[in-house]
Amino acid sequence: MYVRDAKNREEVWLLDHIEAMGLDETAFRSRDYVVAIDEESHEKAGFGRIRIHKTDDGDYCELTSIGVLEEWRGQGVGAHVIERLVEYAADEGFDVVYSLTNAADYLAQFGFEPIEPEQLPAKLRDRLVTKQENIQPGAVPLRLQVERFWMPDRFRERFKAASADEAAESEPDESAEDFGIDPEEATYKYDTS
Repeated sequence: MYVRDAKNREEVWLLDHIEAMGLDETAFRSRDYVVAIDEESHEKAGFGRIRIHKTDDGDYCELTSIGVLEEWRGQGVGAHVIERLVEYAADEGFDVVYSLTNAADYLAQFGFEPIEPEQLPAKLRDRLVTKQENIQPGAVPLRLQVERFWMPDRFRERFKAASADEAAESEPDESAEDFGIDPEEATYKYDTS
């Protein structure tokens, strides 16, 4: 499992999953995203975005639209997506990153701290209101000092062994009978026997 920059050809995949998960697609640009990929199957497991807000008062960095496909949850995928986004923010010169989310408890594990909306830069205060009205009514503001980011060891271990196979194994096999087909009597258009 690894996390890399999203490619332009993944734009439709990203938009489909952002919409399905009810995440924020405002000002969508695929180049702002990272994608978690399984090394063996090459399946996409999760994604996230770094969004830079340029203002007259300075630039601000927001982590947003972080999602993990259901069959990959609980395996450290989201943690590694967040780690990569924080690294990119640091590379861009940001000492602080923000997130406006309804998953505050999850982000707190990595050093994010809740703040009052009044502590947000004006541009992000406006964005919080818009997000609460249109996308995530329970969104709250969080802030992380980049140098205080930390990854709990349990996420690293889970990520090393991440696999979608467990979810696939739990689904029952479907048979012809499940669809009302009698396999002894059925003929098939392309039967070669």
